[in-house]
Amino acid sequence: MTKETNNPNEWFKFRPLVIATKHKKEEVIAPIISLALGCECFTLPELDTDLLGTFTGEIERANDPLTTARNKCLMAMELANCNLAIASEGSFGPHPSLGFVNADDELILFMDKKNGLEIWARELSLDTNFNGQQVSNFQELLLFAEQTKFPSHGLIIRKAEKDSTDIIKGITDIHHLKSAFDQLQASNKNIFVETDMRAMNNPSRMNVIKTVTKKLIQKIQSTCPSCHYPGFGVTSVQPGLPCECCGFPTKSTLSYNYTCEACHHRETKPFPHGKIKEEPIYCDKCNP
Repeated sequence: MTKETNNPNEWFKFRPLVIATKHKKEEVIAPIISLALGCECFTLPELDTDLLGTFTGEIERANDPLTTARNKCLMAMELANCNLAIASEGSFGPHPSLGFVNADDELILFMDKKNGLEIWARELSLDTNFNGQQVSNFQELLLFAEQTKFPSHGLIIRKAEKDSTDIIKGITDIHHLKSAFDQLQASNKNIFVETDMRAMNNPSRMNVIKTVTKKLIQKIQSTCPSCHYPGFGVTSVQPGLPCECCGFPTKSTLSYNYTCEACHHRETKPFPHGKIKEEPIYCDKCNP
């Protein structure tokens, strides 16, 4: 690793940066990255990130989101012969603490092989239309489409939920939806419809990717107070904010722990949300 300057913006200015995507994520990522860091962003039409997994299951994702994003960066850098890359990976399903609603969990990774840097950020959002159901007639299909923001958000239909043999993707208009439905129902009484979670067909997801990219920039521009390397961010959260009524430690955040990946300098910053006590409603002792 080389210590070029204490200003992280100067580390990346004018350097080519490959955005590892085939689903047009560069439309929201590139303007933010190029403005903040001065990188020269580009994509590779020949890069097939679907080799690392598809939402529709033809290829199962073999690794966790961070590893998958890292592999996307490495694939893109090797193909482009450059040393700076960015990739994101989304996961969809029940919210980890609000299980009755779906969430979009977006992770974005910035990799700089020249300086040995890996900086990532994550955004967990309820702003998603992620859904799927079996339908037996076109009226049921239209109702599902209306509930999931079609046609601004694309749809996918297939013979059955776990069947990857006949899948029609990227449906973004009513005529395509009707013809795809007729095509599959000709040999199947019921079909399965789901939201198209690929970024270029899902504006809600694009918005979350934009949000997590801005969080990534904040982390890149946050430097270690000891060695001045970029990416000095929160690495763990310490619960235990005391209840204002009984003083019992609650599950609410007491402090953030920061760690530098370069020199391993650590800091703890208490009361990150500006609260020194928690309301009794969130206390397991006062409100069991």
